[in-house]
Amino acid sequence: MKLQVKNLSKKFRTSSSNSEYVTAIENIDLTINDGEFVCIVGPSGCGKSTLLNILAGLDKPTEGEIILNGHQIKGTGPDRIIVFQENALFPWLKVIENVEFGLKMAGLQKDKRRQIALSHLETMQLTKFADSYVYQLSGGMKQRVALARALVMDPDILLMDEPFASLDSQTRDLLSVELQLIWSKTRKNIIFVTHNIMESVCLGDRIFVFTNRPGKIKKEITVQHRRPRLSEDDELQPYYREVLSELKSEISAARKQKLD
Repeated sequence: MKLQVKNLSKKFRTSSSNSEYVTAIENIDLTINDGEFVCIVGPSGCGKSTLLNILAGLDKPTEGEIILNGHQIKGTGPDRIIVFQENALFPWLKVIENVEFGLKMAGLQKDKRRQIALSHLETMQLTKFADSYVYQLSGGMKQRVALARALVMDPDILLMDEPFASLDSQTRDLLSVELQLIWSKTRKNIIFVTHNIMESVCLGDRIFVFTNRPGKIKKEITVQHRRPRLSEDDELQPYYREVLSELKSEISAARKQKLD
């Protein structure tokens, strides 16, 4: 057992009132085993990103606790690294300098951090772009750099918040396969938030389907299929339909909630 989330809830005070609250997530209980790749899907506004931010230590729960490696999480730490939809790279730094940044902040010697960074750039097939600047890269390449920057820190858990959402479908599919290969090699725990059902089916060992706000775990679906998985694989369709079936009523409820 790697990670336990126990009775986790988060309420936000509304901007219009100091006494009224909106519940983003409610009574979340889940356990993630060592080396698992887990996906979270749900309608917009159901608290998926809120949960990820709490796991990263960027926010605190209203109730509940998170246990990682037997210890309670109380803030940020190098054992958890988050990769956002927007890559948040430093445009004034070269690719290699972006990847080295966390290691530099940790005080690692220059030669050692350069060696580690180059190794991860090779994994991402970006070695020849090491001395390029971010603006010279495509969207998919930028996300590879962001992923390399996260992996060099050797985190226990990699948190990914819709990292491929802004990419075209072809690039998204390619990165999905690459991420599966990286995961197979490193066996890092990955918690991946997405709106894309087929993406969750291709990536996840398990998929947690969230309800409409307040977000709760509606269904846990285990995907037992060979890897790497491809979106065009017809054998994945039953899993796709199962997730879609669970989501339909929640998406309708989310739309109604916006109209009310």
